[in-house]
Amino acid sequence: MRFCRFGEGRLGLVEGAAVRDVTAALEVLPSYRYPLPTYDVLVANLDRVAERARAIAAQSPSLPLDGLKLLSPVANPGKIIAAPVNYKKHLEEVKGNVALHNNNPQLMQSIHTIGLFLKASSSLAGPGEDIRLRKLERRNDHEVELAFVIGKTGNNIPRSEALDYVAGYSIGLDITIRGTEDRSFRKSPDSYSILGPWLVTKDEIPDPGNLDLNITVNGETRQSSNTNNMILGVAELIEFASSFYTLHPGDIFMTGTPEGVSQIAPGDVILATVEKIGTMQVKVRAAQTASAAS
Repeated sequence: MRFCRFGEGRLGLVEGAAVRDVTAALEVLPSYRYPLPTYDVLVANLDRVAERARAIAAQSPSLPLDGLKLLSPVANPGKIIAAPVNYKKHLEEVKGNVALHNNNPQLMQSIHTIGLFLKASSSLAGPGEDIRLRKLERRNDHEVELAFVIGKTGNNIPRSEALDYVAGYSIGLDITIRGTEDRSFRKSPDSYSILGPWLVTKDEIPDPGNLDLNITVNGETRQSSNTNNMILGVAELIEFASSFYTLHPGDIFMTGTPEGVSQIAPGDVILATVEKIGTMQVKVRAAQTASAAS
């Protein structure tokens, strides 16, 4: 199944070029009082919501997908976990370009050495909300990635069991301001973590380790690779992360980007594609414009 969020937080079931508005399926979610859960309630109850959505889909309004404002399919992640330099050719690319590493030796080390990093949950946005660039005097880069979402709580998860903890997969855009500051700081402005266009449940992607992915900017191909080139695959990333902290429903993983990262600017239009998930279009604008328009 493919679930999207659109408009003012409505829930959709994607069927080809149409979306069934199954927001009524959210009625099966349990009620909570303060203090609210520190995980995503929809993802934690995805099986119940999916069952109800199937039951009501045929009687639910069908809307054309084109023109809908798509939000992040996950509304409330506790963590956004990112994998740096998780493709060998991208590591070589970073080492060979001072504009990417800024003479910071940490940025030129392998993922085994430097580990994972966290992005602010406030950086999360959907493809319909645009990338709103800050620090325009500096280089802002695109990074296309396979993203996945944790479906249940786990800690110290062995890789042999890791895929059982996945709720589903999406396309991720990890936007980066180049500079000397820590990775997490430069990658955490609002809208610098794009997730979408929907969440594809894990049963549709039994092998996340063999998916083509690519990105075009204004029609020009910038990145093109396959997830079989990742240094640490989905299961290994779950094992690695959960050896340091507990994973909760709705936690998002950005699995790293292949070679070909390059600069984006206001006015650009990005098309990001991952096999078996789909394609999402994201527009780029300046943050000041977004502030003035709000």
